[in-house]
Amino acid sequence: MSIVLTPFARTRLFPREPRANTIRDCTPEAFEQHLNDEAPLRVLDGYAPFCKLHVHRNWTSTRCLTVPVTDANRHLLRSAYEARSSSELPVLVRWFEGVDVPVAGYLVVILYSREQLAKEDAPIDAEWGVVGCLYTAEPEEIPMAPITMMRNALGVEEGGSGVPIDRAAYRRSVAFWERNANWR
Repeated sequence: MSIVLTPFARTRLFPREPRANTIRDCTPEAFEQHLNDEAPLRVLDGYAPFCKLHVHRNWTSTRCLTVPVTDANRHLLRSAYEARSSSELPVLVRWFEGVDVPVAGYLVVILYSREQLAKEDAPIDAEWGVVGCLYTAEPEEIPMAPITMMRNALGVEEGGSGVPIDRAAYRRSVAFWERNANWR
């Protein structure tokens, strides 16, 4: 199996200006090499047949992606309208500022098949392309954000994948994201 970082994932996971909430102590090239050299601990099915999740022990100092919302930290939540790229419309997002976040135990790498990436006008020269990564305390997936599910349902022209919303998965996502938030 061959794996490459997609341009979309590269700019989000390894931004030009490193941020505390992205992958740490690892170059994009070393990350890609690790994924090709080290077998994952687990392979999980993603939200569609073209999506797989490879669970790896965290070999970096990358911190967990999310923090539970509590009465003690709720005042640290911030929000704004943002787009993931210049071609996407901004959506409302929220995050914590000023919270202490533990180092993640696992990196859950989100992979799309070569065929799906070609449909999304993002061709790759490998069997699988990294489109994202979850930094988690446990070796399991956290729910996709509700807005990502909606974007996917809108189709590739809006930055999604064209997969319809699964209403039960959407409700599970809302339940998780009401109790947790990303951080910066």
